[in-house]
Amino acid sequence: MSDKEVILTPDGLKRLEEELENLKSVKRREVAERIKVAIGYGDISENSEYEDAKNEQAFIEGRIITLEKMLRNARIINSDDINTEVVSVGVTVSVEDMEFGDVMEYTIVGSAESDPLNNKISNESPVGKAIIGKKKGAVVDVNVPAGVIQYKIIDIKMK
Repeated sequence: MSDKEVILTPDGLKRLEEELENLKSVKRREVAERIKVAIGYGDISENSEYEDAKNEQAFIEGRIITLEKMLRNARIINSDDINTEVVSVGVTVSVEDMEFGDVMEYTIVGSAESDPLNNKISNESPVGKAIIGKKKGAVVDVNVPAGVIQYKIIDIKMK
């Protein structure tokens, strides 16, 4: 079974590489030191500091494996690959809610970079799926848990 392709912008690639480097070079050492100190307290069978450190160590090692896999399967979207005629990963899209008239701006990114609080939505999200491949002026229906929202694509630009 092949691993899923991870679509990243150059910024997203840089952030993942920095996180991986920090986990490997800083966090691993910090946790190893915490484990060493906790062992120094004596009996580890009832040592909460030791348990906490071991749990953090397991989390860090799991995250390192995840990041390495993501980076191995990464496809980087460069500005040369981006066509602002249609919505695609790497563009910033302005959409208007047809019911309320609100205008929102989203940057379309791969799922690994998704950050809805900062208006970075995944190409796999309901809005992302609905607008990918559409042109400026298109009206799209977005299926959301509350029903269907209609958005009109106002603008497509490089971020």
